[in-house]
Amino acid sequence: MAREGGRTPRRGQGELEGQVLGALREAEGPVTAAWVRQRLGGDLAHTTVVTILTRLLAKDVVSRERQGRSFVWTPTADVARLAALRMRRLLDGERDREAVLASFVTALPPGDEQVLRALLEAADAEGEQEAQHSVNTRHTASGRPGGTED
Repeated sequence: MAREGGRTPRRGQGELEGQVLGALREAEGPVTAAWVRQRLGGDLAHTTVVTILTRLLAKDVVSRERQGRSFVWTPTADVARLAALRMRRLLDGERDREAVLASFVTALPPGDEQVLRALLEAADAEGEQEAQHSVNTRHTASGRPGGTED
């Protein structure tokens, strides 16, 4: 995949993290960085793979466990969660979040907009159920609304 001058094209931001996480998700159990490197074609330096795994660990999308003198790695999230973290990080870096979100939503194709609306409605319904459960639990614990005792 070399271009003129013998250099390979730069990957998109987060692309390598997605590839590493994808490789981990294909594994049948915890694997070493060497396994991940081999799975990705072996053209990356071992240190690069370890750096990416460490970044994924900091993002809480993989876990590691010591095995002998090295670590084995296991995914704790999927590629969708990693993409959502990247989106959140971009949004957190903007001053006018509302403008960014409005621009994002208005640029969505109709199908994606419908999916987003359905997800937001489901999240609202879930939040209302949790709030009601919390009120019911306090009421039951004290025998009085609000959960307070004298």
